[in-house]
Amino acid sequence: MTADTSQPRPIDWVIFLLAPLCFATNIIFGRGVIGEVSPFTTAFIRWTASALIMAPFVYADRKACIAFVRDHSLLWLVIGFLGMGICGGVVYWSLTYTSAANGTLIYTTSALFIIIFQRMFQNRPIRLLEVAGMIIAFAGVGVIVLKGNLDALLHLDFNLGDFGILMAAIAFAVYSLLLRKREVNVMKSFSLFGLIAASGALVLLPMTVVEFAQGGSLPVTATAWLKMSGIILIASLAAFLCFTHTVRVFGPTTAGVTLYLMPPISIVLAWLFLAETFETYHGIGIVLVMSGVILATAPTGRRLKGPKTGNT
Repeated sequence: MTADTSQPRPIDWVIFLLAPLCFATNIIFGRGVIGEVSPFTTAFIRWTASALIMAPFVYADRKACIAFVRDHSLLWLVIGFLGMGICGGVVYWSLTYTSAANGTLIYTTSALFIIIFQRMFQNRPIRLLEVAGMIIAFAGVGVIVLKGNLDALLHLDFNLGDFGILMAAIAFAVYSLLLRKREVNVMKSFSLFGLIAASGALVLLPMTVVEFAQGGSLPVTATAWLKMSGIILIASLAAFLCFTHTVRVFGPTTAGVTLYLMPPISIVLAWLFLAETFETYHGIGIVLVMSGVILATAPTGRRLKGPKTGNT
């Protein structure tokens, strides 16, 4: 897969839908891992293994990769720090303090931060349908995580972990924008991902060493390694490759909309594989999310103020 900003093909839309599906598998494979394996250790193993698996692609594209690391080493480390360090280790750490409901609500704001940052730093026009679609989709996420009870909104208890999730949401927005930089797009998608995974493992190493020195736990059981394998192969390799391609084809704003699809997909996966009950509010939330995503990704519509520089 290479960078392509022309008219999306059917396969591009398939990859668009696969990105949140692969990300959502993290709830299946990751459930229980945090209890068995320390947060930063989990993230370090995740991205070290991903980098090793992608090493042949990096080697095949070594000329471009070496040039990128040599000429843009700070950018390389920043992308790894944002996408794999904060959105990996910090998220796992935050989830030991906050609830899944809080985390889901806060993390989906990343799509909003993408739009705001593109407007602020890239002067990108904001489409009215994008705003309307994101509001509807966020409402759908709220219905799901609040279990259809609006009164629960008044009883959300925010703590240090919530601020960690908010930091991760902002970091993921910046990470998504950086993936569109010209310097990054000289590499092929597979080699780019391998290089970023290596950067993520590198920036996670110090915290992992500190965590281990303080008694951090490693995966020792077959179940823990099975979950780690799922995280590495599907929630990491497949998910980030699909998301990287989606950013390149559709732009950061449209790619960010995939975040709203993760809660309903997670619900369906939990229903299928974890025997969890599918409630009425789940259905209402899914309908709202899908309606919002369709609106936000519609190809036409009026834009809020800004020059006509084209859609990204």
